[in-house]
Amino acid sequence: MKARSLLLTTVAATALALAGVASPATVQADEAAANIIRAATDLPAPLGERGPKTVRVDLETVELMGQLDDGTTYRYWTYNEKVPGPFVRVRVGDTVEVGLRNDENSWVPHNVDFHAVTGPHGGGSATLANPGEASEGFTFKALQPGLYVYHCAVPMVAQHIHNGMYGLILVEPEGGLPEVDREFYVMQGEIYTEEAFGTRGEVVESYEKLMNETPEYYVFNGAAQALTGDLAMHAEVGETVRIYFGVGGPNKTSSLHMIGEIFDEVYALASVTSDPLTDVQTISVPPGGAAIVDFKVDVPSEYILVDHALSRAERGLVAHLQVEGPEQPDIFRTGTSERLGALDE
Repeated sequence: MKARSLLLTTVAATALALAGVASPATVQADEAAANIIRAATDLPAPLGERGPKTVRVDLETVELMGQLDDGTTYRYWTYNEKVPGPFVRVRVGDTVEVGLRNDENSWVPHNVDFHAVTGPHGGGSATLANPGEASEGFTFKALQPGLYVYHCAVPMVAQHIHNGMYGLILVEPEGGLPEVDREFYVMQGEIYTEEAFGTRGEVVESYEKLMNETPEYYVFNGAAQALTGDLAMHAEVGETVRIYFGVGGPNKTSSLHMIGEIFDEVYALASVTSDPLTDVQTISVPPGGAAIVDFKVDVPSEYILVDHALSRAERGLVAHLQVEGPEQPDIFRTGTSERLGALDE
C-alpha cells in the first residue's frame, strides 16, 4: 500500500525506530470514514474582562480514516479527531497547562508546538508521545497577545502538518477584543495524495508531491468544500462578523478574499496590539501564520471565501457565508437607472 511505503521513507522510518514504534499495519479498505471537519462555529466564547487564571488544555492525537471529498477517504492525523485541532482561547497573563496523549492506534509518535509559547521547542519536546502513551506535558505563561498557530513538530514535520495536525490559539489582550456578533474559526491546509484530485475511494499520501510542494487538495477545515452546505457559515444583514484565520500549510501562502465583501478591519499577521488595517480586499497569510478579519454584512447573499490564487478553488478551497435578511437596494440592486428607464418606456 502506498501509504505504508511513504511512512517507511528514510526520515519517517528513522523517527519510528528512535521512538521504538513498530511499523504501521495496513488500513482495511472497508474502514468507516469519519467526519473530521471542524465546524467554523466550534470555538469558545470571548473571555472579556476576566483576570488571569490557570487554564488546562488537553490534546489527544488520533489517526483515523476521514472523508476528504465526496466519495474520497484519507487517513488523517488529528488533534482530538478534527481538522483543525480545537480552538484554544486564553488571555494574556494566563498560566496554561498543556497535556498530550497519543492514541494507541496511531502509527507514529506525535507532539505539539505552540507558536504562542516562549520556551524550548514551543513545548514540542515536552509533549512527545509514542502511540498509547501520554507525554509529561508542560506549563507556560501567555506573555504576548495575538492569534498563533500550533502544530505537530515530529520529523518529518511537513508530513504531520499536511495530514491535519495544526490549530489556533488566541491569546486575548486585557479586556478582550472589540465585540462582534459572529465569530468563525477557519484554517487552510494542503493535502498531498498519490492519486489525482477527485479520485474516488481511499487515497494515500505522496512523499514525492509533498517534497515538491504540489498538493492535489487545498482545504478549509480539513476537507474539500468543507464549509459549504450544512456546514456553511451564517449571519444576518447588519451583523458584524469576525474570522479567526490561520494557515497550517505546510507550504503555501494564502491570499484570503471574501467574494462580495470588503474586510472593514484586518489584524495583519494576527497582531492585536497594532492598529488594524482598514478597508482591505485581500490579505496575505503565510504558512504557520494567522490573521483576524472583521466586517459588517450589509446585503443578503451567499458570500464565497477563497484563496485568490483561484485555481485552488477547483481543488476544494471554497467556503460559504450565507447572509439572510431584507434586501438593501440603496447598497446593491440588479439593473441600472438607464436600463430601468428603458423598461418603463
